[in-house]
Amino acid sequence: MSELALEIKGLSKQFGGLPAVSDVTLAIRPGERHLLLGPNGAGKTTLFNLICGDLPPTAGSIRLFGQELVGLPPRKRTACGLARTYQILTLFPHETLCRNVMLALNGLRPQKWRFWRDFDDDTDMRAEAFAILERVKLADLADRTVSQTAYGDRRRLEIALALALAPRVLLLDEPLAGLSRDERVMVQELLDTLPQDITIVLIEHDMDVALAFAERITLLHHGSVVITGSRAEIAADPRTREVYLGA
Repeated sequence: MSELALEIKGLSKQFGGLPAVSDVTLAIRPGERHLLLGPNGAGKTTLFNLICGDLPPTAGSIRLFGQELVGLPPRKRTACGLARTYQILTLFPHETLCRNVMLALNGLRPQKWRFWRDFDDDTDMRAEAFAILERVKLADLADRTVSQTAYGDRRRLEIALALALAPRVLLLDEPLAGLSRDERVMVQELLDTLPQDITIVLIEHDMDVALAFAERITLLHHGSVVITGSRAEIAADPRTREVYLGA
């Protein structure tokens, strides 16, 4: 069996006596598009926080291409090839789109702590940032501040920041949340064009979009895995309707 992109075994997180994630086990292959499905409070974002190191687990193992992540700080997990977007946007609103991407690129560079260098005169980094903005169709807005852009542009910018980290595994937390129909189409098309060598794990409540995107799906409820399977298997399982649709 080939090495897994993301392997989670017995992962749990308790807040006091309340279990938020309970004994979650997942095996995600390289290049896979994997959906985390479940109602609000199912533990999806908490699971992302555990994977990224924003929260320490109570128990369990998280391996990225065979490397154990538990115990590593978030910045070292990023250096291993892990990146994510957040349900609530985390951007620098008064900086330009280009400078936001440059700041993300700078975070991976050895010279990131050299405060005396002229950051804005780094033409190579600026060109790299511009190329990433082109990938998400934001190059024409490169010199506009984030606060002057539409919400859908900011969602695409956040994906650009994640791509700037050269991820091997990309976690997307509701990238379509709050978007208009046209904005959703643009972001959906962007996700479809992401390279196949990037493994993607997606949280999304729009079932039609999510099922069309994902190859494998894990249904969570009360922090536990209910079922993992193909689109057809998830759609046919009565627990999906019971848990997710409340039927």
